[in-house]
Amino acid sequence: MTIAIVILNWNGKALLEQFLPSIIRYTSSHASIYVADNASTDDSITFVKTQYPEVKLILNRSNGGYAKGYNDALKDLKEDLLCLLNNDIEVTPNWLSPIIESFSNSNTAIVQPKILDYKKKTHFEYAGAAGGFIDNYAYPFCRGRIFNTIEEDNHQYDNSEIFWASGACLFIRNTVFKALNGFDASFFAHMEEIDLCWRAQNLGYSVAYNNQSTVYHVGGATLSNANSQKTYLNFRNSLAMLVKNAKGNIAFLVIMRLILDGIAGIKYMLSLQPKHSYAIIKAHFAFYRRLPGLIGQRKALTQQSNYAKTPSIVWAYFIQKKKQFNRL
Repeated sequence: MTIAIVILNWNGKALLEQFLPSIIRYTSSHASIYVADNASTDDSITFVKTQYPEVKLILNRSNGGYAKGYNDALKDLKEDLLCLLNNDIEVTPNWLSPIIESFSNSNTAIVQPKILDYKKKTHFEYAGAAGGFIDNYAYPFCRGRIFNTIEEDNHQYDNSEIFWASGACLFIRNTVFKALNGFDASFFAHMEEIDLCWRAQNLGYSVAYNNQSTVYHVGGATLSNANSQKTYLNFRNSLAMLVKNAKGNIAFLVIMRLILDGIAGIKYMLSLQPKHSYAIIKAHFAFYRRLPGLIGQRKALTQQSNYAKTPSIVWAYFIQKKKQFNRL
């Protein structure tokens, strides 16, 4: 089974200097390494060409974000498996073999390794931890990370079934990626991997987690949690994927999200973070402008998968004080 490891990069020369060596060191001969550059203006391309000539370069014409960047980069690749890898990931010895084993199940379309914090390697990392889930209203959370509560890795989440795999390190069958027409490019960044996993399951595929493969993620290298643009993209895109993919009464779900997102906006305002409150309002207006097209995408689906681990992660976390996944 051949693998293409594709590292999306935008002005990330320093990160490539730091993390590319581990990827090359621990990548077996049947995998090819690509750097897909999103029109960087730093010396990323020159660095890769001169220091790592064995790494193949894919040069995107513009910075289309994570979603379009990967769509452009992966369209002509022929390898059986595609590994979408952030440029701030450190891999470990034998990280690929367990992943390949996961794909021995022909129904498995997407796999995520264990993602630990590069800066605190005993703990899970925010972006994906031990695999992701969403609640009835498409709020995402992970085994090992719910909102800002991060757990120590004590091998408490070693079973394989998950709902979504983190885009920080995501393996997908090339045939499935093509069948899904890749990511929804309108997302630009954030939540696009959840939408992709949801659509894969709507086609009858499964998403898996393999705890035998471990990577370490810096996180926040592109947009930190303090950036209001990240808040905007997260709220806008989660609403979009809810309408596209969820079972049930969409009008009710959207109204509930309007209420819950409004509460989040008030919380940001009371915390003296008005930029995030404005970002949530902006996200809703952008979503409503897109609503007719999203409903059209929804109608094109042949089925919707069951997706909710818990009715409301907001209620469970803030009211019931359940801050670990295994207490839900």
